[in-house]
Amino acid sequence: MLWTDIVAIAPVIAAVGVASAILLVDLAAPGRARLALAVALGGLALVALLVLATGTGRAAAFDGAYRVDGLTTFLHLLFLAIAALTIVVAPDYLEPRDLPVAEFAAVLVFAISGAMLIAGSTDLLVLFLALELMVLPGYLLAGFAKRDALATEGAIKYFLLGSFSSAIFLFGLAFTWGLTGTTRMAGVAEALATLVAGGGIAPGLAMGLAFMTTGVAFKIAAVPFHYWTPDAYQGSPTPVTGYLSVGPKVGAFAIVLRLFVEALGPLRADWLGVIAVLAVLTMSLGNLVALTQTNVKRMLAYSSIAHTGYILVGLAAYGAGRVEGLEGVLYYSAAYTFMNLGAFAVVAALQRRPGVTSALETFAGLGRREPWLGVLMTLFLISLTGIPPTAGFFAKAYVILAAVQAGGAIAWLAVIAVLNAAAAAFYYLRVVVYMYMREPAAEIVPLRHGRLLWTGLAVAGALTVVLGLLPGPILDSVREAARALL
Repeated sequence: MLWTDIVAIAPVIAAVGVASAILLVDLAAPGRARLALAVALGGLALVALLVLATGTGRAAAFDGAYRVDGLTTFLHLLFLAIAALTIVVAPDYLEPRDLPVAEFAAVLVFAISGAMLIAGSTDLLVLFLALELMVLPGYLLAGFAKRDALATEGAIKYFLLGSFSSAIFLFGLAFTWGLTGTTRMAGVAEALATLVAGGGIAPGLAMGLAFMTTGVAFKIAAVPFHYWTPDAYQGSPTPVTGYLSVGPKVGAFAIVLRLFVEALGPLRADWLGVIAVLAVLTMSLGNLVALTQTNVKRMLAYSSIAHTGYILVGLAAYGAGRVEGLEGVLYYSAAYTFMNLGAFAVVAALQRRPGVTSALETFAGLGRREPWLGVLMTLFLISLTGIPPTAGFFAKAYVILAAVQAGGAIAWLAVIAVLNAAAAAFYYLRVVVYMYMREPAAEIVPLRHGRLLWTGLAVAGALTVVLGLLPGPILDSVREAARALL
């Protein structure tokens, strides 16, 4: 039995081993960043092969506290892709600032191992431990440029609000555990179904649901629990910002899926209205504030808040009875990962020269002085807008169509999502206008970027297009993952 359990959780153990190996290589050969990067990328590739080898079928481990299924495999591969892309594009930004690349890669992989543990957690306590393993390295990454006052400020805000939200979430788990008598998600769902059939839930359980919703809303940066996001994103080193905008967010949505769909599924009628309101507030406020931003990193921070709202539309559609809503959440998470990481990678490329800001003026004339960066940034921005044939268009169409099919009180979410997507076009395309229709204030000599950066940008750009034009293979994985939840 123990060997079976170890095999099931082997990818998570391997990810921790890769992070440890990076540290050991850096200790044995200090200053050889390329060797550490090779260990990191090679290790992540081996972990991905291990995921594919152990992810066939469905298996429970550790007496039901961890499960390998279609959702676990899908999320594991997505988290590994996030880590690999971030590690590939980061050296171009970190090395000119004398920031340690090997330490960055090790902390990042430790964070990803926590996200991978979340993906398969089917126990409330394991879920909380996995959440902390994911977010604690994130606090370190946010303050990675420790000599930068903005980075320190953003990291402190992220740490304080993140700690509060974790405590609130733990309170919710404690209430649920105490009133259902179990921490296993299947057991919680069974106890809740019995309570609902008996005429309703206890006030304490309703309070637990409120605490858990609040804690998760902080982690996904849903309005009104989003205040940490702009400062943490703007102050962090740009590759870290790219990671924070997708890694912890997708990890938090993995918590939402495991918790709200599996454990709290019998309470769908109770949390549906809350999720719908959060979706409206999040996408509307995120887009409205993004319209006023003149700093591209801060604009993308508010944009990431708005995208959280779009993903919540899919969750609301599931709450109203459409399994397509779950599929939309998963597909949107994958599409958003590549287009948003790509956009932040372009910003990081422009900031390779220390002292360069991410203000809109920095992008003036980019399409002429560095044509490939201009083309790629345009691709990522039109995908974030939701213009076909990119992945962003298909992702938005998926969740909006699910809301329309749900009908009733959820159909109006589709209308609001469409209006928000139209409003978002202004601030995304404004950057394109600066790149091709504005001249820089002074002559700027183009920089020579490393092969790793161009590799990361090419992969992100290719996937942004392929997921929009040929979504079939990933849709099969998404449907299998959604079925595993149900």
